[in-house]
Amino acid sequence: MENNNYNWSNQSVFVENQTGTVAKKFFANVFLWMFVALGISTAAAVYMANTPEMLNYLINQETGKMSILGYVAMFAPLGLVMLMSAGLNKLSYTALLGVFILYSLLTGVSLSFILLIYASSSVIGCFAAAAGIFGLMAVLGYTTNTDLSKFGPILMVGVVGLVIAMVVNMFLQSSQFDYIMSFFGVAIFTALTAYDVQKLKRIGAGLEENGSTMADADSKKLAIMGALSLYLDFINIFLFLLRIFGGRK
Repeated sequence: MENNNYNWSNQSVFVENQTGTVAKKFFANVFLWMFVALGISTAAAVYMANTPEMLNYLINQETGKMSILGYVAMFAPLGLVMLMSAGLNKLSYTALLGVFILYSLLTGVSLSFILLIYASSSVIGCFAAAAGIFGLMAVLGYTTNTDLSKFGPILMVGVVGLVIAMVVNMFLQSSQFDYIMSFFGVAIFTALTAYDVQKLKRIGAGLEENGSTMADADSKKLAIMGALSLYLDFINIFLFLLRIFGGRK
């Protein structure tokens, strides 16, 4: 995600004010594609969870465990994120958009498992709570005059540490440790939401000043990658809240 000619952390695009139409259009496109992705994922998750014939492809009915296709649906989104990040400069806008939509669809398929585990009221409640937290932090990130870029390295270390801790817990199988890590997860991705929104606001301001030197397709690709960042922030807040407060069926 960070590997592109118009580097997310490149200070040359970090401009204090964002008032032009180009910047506002970029920011609107970011949220548009984020909401499109959430809509696709939600529809896919609900459809899969309520269609036994489709679930049979993901779950081995004899063992009750995930099938090969189930594991593909679970881990393919990670590969697609890596493809989008590493291939940003090589992929065309149409190809990048196609991968993004496919990613949203497969993420929805993988999220269908949570609808089988958690009660519907818990899923809806945690989704609403995640939306509230995300919206609040997005407004904060957009309006604050505090430079949040200095927190970027700290948050990235937090994400890496969280991933390592979760991998370790796959072997420890400690429910208490998982519970504690979920609170850290909510805190980290809540802070990342404000950080990412401010970063995208500044990128939009940079496009306003330097847009004439950038191809339209490149700015659209940046919007897709921005949407991916915010989508990941929201989904992770939701999943960690579900781990803390979700009631199982």
